[in-house]
Amino acid sequence: MNNFSGFTVKKTNEAVTTHIETLTLNDLSEGNVIIKVAYSSVNYKDSLAAKNNGGVIREYPMIPGIDLSGTVLTSDDPRFEVGQKVLVTGYGLGVSHTGGFAEIARVPGDWIVPLPEGLSLREAMVFGTAGFTAALSVQALENHGLRENKETSIVITGASGGVGSLAIAMLRHLGYSNIIALSRKKSAIETLKKIGATDVYLLDEFMPEKIKPLAKQTIDFAIDTVGGNVLCALLPQLHYSGSVAVCGNAAGISLNTTVLPFILRGVNLLGIDSVNVPMKPRLAIWQRLATDLNVSSHELTNEIALQELTATLNQLQTGTHIGRTIVSIEERDNE
Repeated sequence: MNNFSGFTVKKTNEAVTTHIETLTLNDLSEGNVIIKVAYSSVNYKDSLAAKNNGGVIREYPMIPGIDLSGTVLTSDDPRFEVGQKVLVTGYGLGVSHTGGFAEIARVPGDWIVPLPEGLSLREAMVFGTAGFTAALSVQALENHGLRENKETSIVITGASGGVGSLAIAMLRHLGYSNIIALSRKKSAIETLKKIGATDVYLLDEFMPEKIKPLAKQTIDFAIDTVGGNVLCALLPQLHYSGSVAVCGNAAGISLNTTVLPFILRGVNLLGIDSVNVPMKPRLAIWQRLATDLNVSSHELTNEIALQELTATLNQLQTGTHIGRTIVSIEERDNE
């Protein structure tokens, strides 16, 4: 444990660079639990962490990786014991606190979720922050009427990404039969249908030439992973009392819309945060991911090593990445 490998992001003369390095515990942020990392996963936020002006990391160097699963090596927290399997997502992990792209992590015990029965360490990272966010989004819609009709129309934007593809798989697993996927990638159409989408529309086909304050009501519910003009186009099309769970901003943070869908149709805009969810609901969501939302055999999953991270992060930055990528953290002989 004295020396271990990790993936770091550094900034020199305004240039952000990535490296595989030999690290020590002195390179890790403070915490009262040390974890031997088995897996991490790659999320859009991680790609921003490795990008100039990504707006995610403020202090360098940093070990990114907003997710991890592994085994407790040492613990000064009575809630966790040596050898226990655990996972961590969100909080400051990989952003302001050294994260999961290393063989060893040190975190506060308050961030740790015991690995739920029914999930392996690998399966936990098939979900990771993306699956946690998808599950939060599904549950938010369930709390606003989704459960009432299995044939209700549900639109998923950014469908070929991690959150979108997992949301589609979860909804199909729950028995919903009218799942509409939106994607920019023509090459993803057949795959999206295979994982559960009833219909797939390319974004160019879906977006109107001009977004009107109110449009024909065609959508009951939506999970929006991209924001920007896509969300602006969704809102006017929601049925009366329809809801959209908003969990991403890949298409921009601006929302140029009107109040009309809200005050004339009672539309609900549901914000989804996956970073600072309190522990009690966090544990409940992970229990669902191990049971009724367990789609860990997700077909759009790719596994890589630390050495392949830079290429995957570049794919996320350029919009060519599909599905989920998990990182198998290779162990090396400690010196």
